[in-house]
Amino acid sequence: MTSGYEQARHWVDPALPGVDLLQARYVEKRFVRHTHESFVIGAITEGVEAFEVPGGLQRVGAGGLALVDPDTVHTGHAGVPEGWTYSVLYPSVEVVGRIAADMSALRGTPRFSTSAVHDPAAAQLVARVHRALDEGNALAADSLFRLAVAQVLRRHGRPMPARSRADGGAAVARRARAVLEEDLLRPPTLDKLAAGLGVSPFTLLRAFRKEYGMPPHTWLTDARVRRARRLLDGGVPPARAAADVGFTDQAHLSRHFSRIVGVPPGAYRRERMR
Repeated sequence: MTSGYEQARHWVDPALPGVDLLQARYVEKRFVRHTHESFVIGAITEGVEAFEVPGGLQRVGAGGLALVDPDTVHTGHAGVPEGWTYSVLYPSVEVVGRIAADMSALRGTPRFSTSAVHDPAAAQLVARVHRALDEGNALAADSLFRLAVAQVLRRHGRPMPARSRADGGAAVARRARAVLEEDLLRPPTLDKLAAGLGVSPFTLLRAFRKEYGMPPHTWLTDARVRRARRLLDGGVPPARAAADVGFTDQAHLSRHFSRIVGVPPGAYRRERMR
């Protein structure tokens, strides 16, 4: 995707199975509140990215890393007028888990201990992964990727804390999510969803936001985009993917897809059809 002084490419490479990649320069781009099923390791090479995570607004500049755990709500926008340029790795939970298991310094399911950090050495490793892929050097890309993830985990990782037993509000939120996941095309209204769970709409809104960092309607859009990505990965055309996940048309999908993934669905699919 190229637009004036903004450009972005979102793709996968057989050299790195289980990893999505993004190279982009953004100026006016604003990522809405969303999540990823994967980890996010973004190396800023120019400018400044600002992004919100549960801990508050973060800013990271050249030589820094933007780090986001799976299923963590976050945003993204320019932190300076000239925008930001970055190279991003999106390794799956399984891929990161395998690397963590090979490390003696980190036990258990890994998570990041920070969201924004200045670490030029690790940022350079991430950028070198992208450079090796651009050069068609699969061996170097795979080696550098493993070194980059291991270094980031060693310096900025921690085991995931044991999850406490869900309270009543969390249980309600998870049941609501299960209802929405069951039928993305025809979700109930908030009143009907709350009534089916035996709570008031306001109680449901409050519980859902506390558990997932966003209200149900925002989570639904995020979930629809996730499912659309899987369909596009499998070669489904954008118009059909839009209909299959509950968007009114391809333009509706494209608007939300670009604000979450960073590129339009057509450009995303073309990279996977190469």
